[in-house]
Amino acid sequence: MLHIIKHFLTITKHRHKVIYHCFKCGILWQGLRHDLSKYSMTEFIPGARYYLGDRSPTEAERRTIGYSAAWLHHKGRNKHHFEYWEDYNVVTRRTEPVEMPLKYVKEMFCDRVAAGKVYLGDKYTNDNPIGYFVNGNAKNIMHPNTARLLESWLLMLQREGEKKTFAYIKSLKADKAVMEDNYEKAQ
Repeated sequence: MLHIIKHFLTITKHRHKVIYHCFKCGILWQGLRHDLSKYSMTEFIPGARYYLGDRSPTEAERRTIGYSAAWLHHKGRNKHHFEYWEDYNVVTRRTEPVEMPLKYVKEMFCDRVAAGKVYLGDKYTNDNPIGYFVNGNAKNIMHPNTARLLESWLLMLQREGEKKTFAYIKSLKADKAVMEDNYEKAQ
């Protein structure tokens, strides 16, 4: 059965949390555009059909048909997903991860924190995002520099809380010298 209203409310609640977090990180415009593709028929209909409530409906779609058409559509249109940042390497002749620009790593951080809050509700703590990251496979798939930077922010969130972490992330600029130093500063 389609859970149209529940799915709509879930993705909208998530989006509003991301917008708020992006504002706190100094990337409001990105927040306002965050996940708009989820309202497209390509993503919305499978999302409603496979709605789970406590995690992404793409998991149920994968179990049912072997892949998620909604996810394939989504990751190809949203630069805050590390899966967007893959390209063919002419030297190795393989598709490999590419380092993400800082502004999209910021949005990815906001997205992960918001997802934890929406799916876990009252059970959410600042330990959840780092736990999800460490126990998942994402850091083995994304570019090592991107993984280190994201992990450092998730650890900062766990240890020092939202206020300090969002303020720190907001202070970062996309200067190349700063990018190389961001991981060390966050430790």
